[in-house]
Amino acid sequence: MAQQWTIGRAVTELTAAFSAAGLDTPRLDARILVGHAVNLEPSLLFARADRILTDAESVLVRDFAARRQQHEPVSRITGHRGFWSLDFLLSPDTLDPRADTETLVAAVLERRAQYPSPRILDLGTGTGCILLAILKDWPEATGIGIDLNPGAVEMAARNAARLGLASRTDFRVGNWCDGVTEKLDIIVSNPPYITDSEMDALAPTVARFDPALALRGGADGLGAYRALIPAARAVLADGGRLFLEIGAAQTADVAALLQNNDFGPEVAHRDLAGFVRCLEAVTV
Repeated sequence: MAQQWTIGRAVTELTAAFSAAGLDTPRLDARILVGHAVNLEPSLLFARADRILTDAESVLVRDFAARRQQHEPVSRITGHRGFWSLDFLLSPDTLDPRADTETLVAAVLERRAQYPSPRILDLGTGTGCILLAILKDWPEATGIGIDLNPGAVEMAARNAARLGLASRTDFRVGNWCDGVTEKLDIIVSNPPYITDSEMDALAPTVARFDPALALRGGADGLGAYRALIPAARAVLADGGRLFLEIGAAQTADVAALLQNNDFGPEVAHRDLAGFVRCLEAVTV
């Protein structure tokens, strides 16, 4: 690579390197990473294409490029991920939020008219993105986020503070609903649901960089559901609702677990690709 880079030259060379590495969006990745290194929005890079990078910026760009060529996600490199039009900090302790999970948020928000000032519990909260996205669009709601990983709980609390939602949230370290004594109106969860055999086939961007604790669902991918569904039922108020993200081909199995734990008929919510991504069930 060139000894002295301009912004434009850096974007061009990173694009070529990422393309050679077989990355799906080489130019977009290059623009984001160069922009992050020079503290400019990617949309502003073209107008500053002739600006020469400082030595420190060049070191950052080279580091970012090397990490991306090893398939580290751009969001992991920058430490940020956009979700539900909000910006969330990431850490190695948290799952990188996916756009598919916005299906869960949308499903919960469809119930706003039924709960004037709900208490919401987010199990396996990670970055806090699900709970915080819901609270941002539901000013009357308050919530609890629980995660087994202390680092994830710390990150969720930081995200709540950055989004101005700290006063409406309580993030705790815990195992599912252990220690929850109040009755909740809504419980949401994106639990680990990847089967052991699927874990071996995950893309490098997931397998190397997302925490296994947030992915691994056991031999059949249903281990977390078997634990959390009865736990959630015990702390939901009468008429309360449980919203679960599910994996491909898990609809029938998770529906059976819901029915076996005194939940009423489930409602299936599909993602933008048309796959069932979320099951909603009410207590009976």
